Amino acid sequence: MKDHSKLIGRVLNEQIVDLDMKDTLLYALSLGFGADPLDTNQLRYVYETNTLSLPGMAMIVGYPGFWMKEAEYGFEWQKALHAEESITIHSPLPTEGKIFAKTIVEDVVDRGSEKGCFVYMKKELYTKDKSTHLATVVSNTLARGDGGFGSGGKPRAAMPGPPAENPSIICDLTTLPQSALLYRLSGDMNPLHADPEVAQSVGFSGPILHGRCTMGVAMHALIKSCCDYDASKLKSMEVRFSSPFMPGETLRTEIWENGETVQFKSTSLERNVVVLNNGNARISQS
Repeated sequence: MKDHSKLIGRVLNEQIVDLDMKDTLLYALSLGFGADPLDTNQLRYVYETNTLSLPGMAMIVGYPGFWMKEAEYGFEWQKALHAEESITIHSPLPTEGKIFAKTIVEDVVDRGSEKGCFVYMKKELYTKDKSTHLATVVSNTLARGDGGFGSGGKPRAAMPGPPAENPSIICDLTTLPQSALLYRLSGDMNPLHADPEVAQSVGFSGPILHGRCTMGVAMHALIKSCCDYDASKLKSMEVRFSSPFMPGETLRTEIWENGETVQFKSTSLERNVVVLNNGNARISQS
């Protein structure tokens, strides 16, 4: 059994990203922005005039790829699942330009031989000259086949769950059947999201939507429902990935507002399955 705690502090990726306007527009299109061609609020994210950037761009800029698949790390990568994701925006990302990105293994938590281990990656984004801190992204991957080495960090506190009372807002957004094919052009080319044979070989009826794309559609719901399509108000967002979401389904996001604090969960409307849970966000009221 390989001691994955030795990865703590390892730099997985460090690069200068040359962000293109097309990257910004394609990302927004993959999340359903522009679905109403007469909605000028949505147009600001998918048109090259007076373009605005979405907070979720922080997840795809400088994406280190599926590094666990590389033999040097010794993971049983076929059993790895994306468990949680959080983004914090310190300063709005530009729609194009050069961005410095650095991803490290922040922590590894052994859960035992039967439960695997959590691997936390932290990515920091800065302007090229590092004068402006743009965003922090923390990703938690559950490596189900890689527990039992007996060292590493301590389990983190669970994300707060949704309230028991009825939500204050419900937002339904229908995704395109080709959503996964669009989103993978933003950098995550895992064939699980494109090739039916690959998806069926691991028990799915067809290609599933990327977790970060599903999170992005929920982000769209928050920006629409709580920010009047002003994405700069969304300062942070975190979710737990509960179940796969299929391209073409409708994502129902239930939202509980409490000042700047917003809680949410998202469900596949057609299958009545919670796909994102323990969602929390901070939305500026100014």
